[in-house]
Amino acid sequence: MQTNSNPKPLKLPENVDAYNRIAKTALFIKSNEQKELKILTIHKDSMTSSHQNDQVIITGLLYLSITIPTIERHKNSHSNPSLSLPNMLSSDQTLYHYSLLTLYFITPLTFISLFFIQTPYGKHHRAGWGPTISPPLAWFLMESPTLWLTLLLFPFGLHRSNPKALILISPFLLHYTNRTCLYPLRLLKTTAAGKNSGFPVIIAMIAFGFNLLNAYLQAGWVSHYKDYDGDGWFWWRFGLGLGVFLVGMRVNIWADKMLVGLKRQGGGYKVPRGGLFELVSCPNYFGEIVEWLGWALMTGSWAGFGFFLFTCANLVPRARGNHEWYMEKFGEDYPKERKAVIPFVY
Repeated sequence: MQTNSNPKPLKLPENVDAYNRIAKTALFIKSNEQKELKILTIHKDSMTSSHQNDQVIITGLLYLSITIPTIERHKNSHSNPSLSLPNMLSSDQTLYHYSLLTLYFITPLTFISLFFIQTPYGKHHRAGWGPTISPPLAWFLMESPTLWLTLLLFPFGLHRSNPKALILISPFLLHYTNRTCLYPLRLLKTTAAGKNSGFPVIIAMIAFGFNLLNAYLQAGWVSHYKDYDGDGWFWWRFGLGLGVFLVGMRVNIWADKMLVGLKRQGGGYKVPRGGLFELVSCPNYFGEIVEWLGWALMTGSWAGFGFFLFTCANLVPRARGNHEWYMEKFGEDYPKERKAVIPFVY
């Protein structure tokens, strides 16, 4: 197929604000024969209101608007086709796709394995799992990718400046600011008093790896892959999901504070009392499950729903283990009517 090496100048719509951010509007013309990108300069005074539906122009300018800082590198992409912008975007889409499949693959495996093996930290701590570190340090390190990787990836997304994207990612960052920074500080007081066992390094490393995967998926969806313009239900879904999320977060933080407070009192483990503790053994886990249900509603995505399912797969078996541990330790003194994690259900 012959390629037109001298394409006619194209007139661009002057009423699109995104285009006006580019001092010299450029158009990507893809050669069908050489499979390379050429950049043509189009003077701003040639813009008219015609061709407003020209998808080639729109696509080309959107590509350019997110790659201006590295445009020189893409000019030379013919010397290394693997560095061309379409190939880079296609590679990221492939990585994202398989990362999402990985999340759905490990979820049932996690659920099944944790019904037979209790993760050895907290009240289930036991020898034989290698070296340990301080629990506050473990929580800080293994949860940290949810903050630094999210903040690192977000500015590279197509929607990095979209107010909807910035608002949507905020609850995710809010939760992990508490889990990564504030929760370890609360634990630090009990550790200083010698009331905390060690946290196995291998478990912290596994959690660190999962949080890398999950931060990539959630940040990638919110900042790049979500279609905000075509989502007419965004604010309705966001409002509903945010309400669910905040209720869950309130329960989660309250229950964590209650458990940490019992540890500070000394004298070993005690039966938690009050509030949702009268209904379930692990309201902290129940609150976190509710949080990520809210997140799934807010995002309306397979990434958000997958994270919700993984949270259930991770916390429901552990809640069951905690419930059985309480009943074995306290016997007749432990309320028989309490469920493990879901009030009145399980």
